Amino acid sequence: MPKKKPQKGKPEVHDELKGFDIKINEFGEIITNFDVDKVNEFLNENVDDKKLRDRDNLKDYGAETEREEEEEE
Repeated sequence: MPKKKPQKGKPEVHDELKGFDIKINEFGEIITNFDVDKVNEFLNENVDDKKLRDRDNLKDYGAETEREEEEEE
């Protein structure tokens, strides 16, 4: 199996997540410099979760995504 080449520089990130850094220590713990709640809020706003689209208890979830899909057709 070929070895992976190390990446040079920092990856591009969304403007709201500038400065976000995440690492996993030797014990397997995830260490970030952002609050987990802030990251989850960002993901809820910007990422469509297919599993949650048809749930009745989530009223407005995915409404924007559905409108975007209809406009594309």
